[in-house]
Amino acid sequence: MESKNRPKLAYHHLMSNALYLFLLLVLFHLSSLMAHDFVLYRKTLKLKFLAPIFCSSLYALYFLTRPTKIYLVDFSCYKPEPSQKCSKQLFMQLSAQSGNFSKENVEFQKKILEKSGFGQMTYVPKSYLQVPPNKSVSAKREETEAVIFGAIDDLLAKIGVKTKEIGILVVNCSVFNPIPSLSSIVVNHYKLRENILSYNLGGMGCSAGIICIDLAKDLLQVHPKSYALIVSAESTTDWYMGNNRSMLISNCLFRVGGAAILLSNHSSDNHRSKYELIHTIRTHKGADDKSYECVRYLEDETNERGISLSKNLMTIAGDALKANIRSLGPLVLPLSEQIMFFINLSAKKLLKMKIKPYTPDFKLAFEHFCVHAGGRGVLDEVEKSLKLTEWDMEPSRMTLYRFGNTSSSSSWYELAYSEAKGRIKRGDRIWQLGFGSGFKVNSAVWRALRTVDPGMEKNPWTDEIDQFPAFVPVVDHFDY
Repeated sequence: MESKNRPKLAYHHLMSNALYLFLLLVLFHLSSLMAHDFVLYRKTLKLKFLAPIFCSSLYALYFLTRPTKIYLVDFSCYKPEPSQKCSKQLFMQLSAQSGNFSKENVEFQKKILEKSGFGQMTYVPKSYLQVPPNKSVSAKREETEAVIFGAIDDLLAKIGVKTKEIGILVVNCSVFNPIPSLSSIVVNHYKLRENILSYNLGGMGCSAGIICIDLAKDLLQVHPKSYALIVSAESTTDWYMGNNRSMLISNCLFRVGGAAILLSNHSSDNHRSKYELIHTIRTHKGADDKSYECVRYLEDETNERGISLSKNLMTIAGDALKANIRSLGPLVLPLSEQIMFFINLSAKKLLKMKIKPYTPDFKLAFEHFCVHAGGRGVLDEVEKSLKLTEWDMEPSRMTLYRFGNTSSSSSWYELAYSEAKGRIKRGDRIWQLGFGSGFKVNSAVWRALRTVDPGMEKNPWTDEIDQFPAFVPVVDHFDY
């Protein structure tokens, strides 16, 4: 059998490297020509021979060095069971009944919820609905597997790709990192192939979803004709049961959710894919101590574990966003905006003029914005900084209202909202913006390859999209 496969293998290598061989032959031929040969060619053939070779060589060089196009075939967002819905009143009742929090801190959590921008239908883990909450490893595993398998099952049903065709797997979950890893759990559950390239990202916060996209993009550049499955999830079972207020905030904000995304570098997938990946930009401010320490998973004075959020979080996020924009702007902004920005910067730096920094109009670069729904304060700050409209921020605010902060998957719920609303048109540009611990700000830019028909889509918003946008009061007072 081995000898029979040799001609086929040789043919495969020959065709795979045909362009390289052609380019080498052309270069070898050109290098063998002497000066008088060129003169002779010019006089006799008038470069009729060299011109086609030169043009062909340039084309071959461009073809071999251009980046591989990355397509987003489709994606899916997980929608938990109706029994996991948790109103703000129920959340407060469970917190009070737990007996872990002082009266002052129970009231503190109520104030957080009143200003959170949440509605009454966010989802919590089944384990939290127990009194006291079940924080066991088995409960964490049950929640995480339900999210991951639910999102992947829905995605596979949409795209019709066999699991054996998937060559790359990237899974991210910050808090829950079991052994075997979550990526291994996926490999085992779906019986993925033995040579799959699997990666498990932990502790990277709410911006890890875009980091996964960036990692998969790089892998797809060097592994031709591959599919990459990306899964973004978070475990919210590990509720904080102490009285440190900086650690209580995360209890009020994080909710159950997750997403699965399939990327492809098959040129034949162009016609059926939804989006093409244009840019990914990553900004990491971890070298600065304040940025590094603003979001941390740690123990309080009573050894209770939880996620601590610094009071400086919004300031740090704003600075990191500016750094990310400085890298992204030249790639996406029209020349007119870049000139205005350069003039403003020159006036400030060179002429020492005391003028306000010029904020480029990113609405000229993008039709849709998917800003991580980390909290109402985050969305308010981004809207103000980038001078976005209510319409621009609607997908993010409605995601926060309906699903809460689902961590790294939130921007996918926002894109699903835009699809369900019938907003996505062929050629539209989408900016996904993620914030996370470290401190990190990451951007992904997509271009829609086709108009998305909401009547043909099935996502968590489909059955209830007519109820949105909903009115969200600045302070939503309630009793429990």
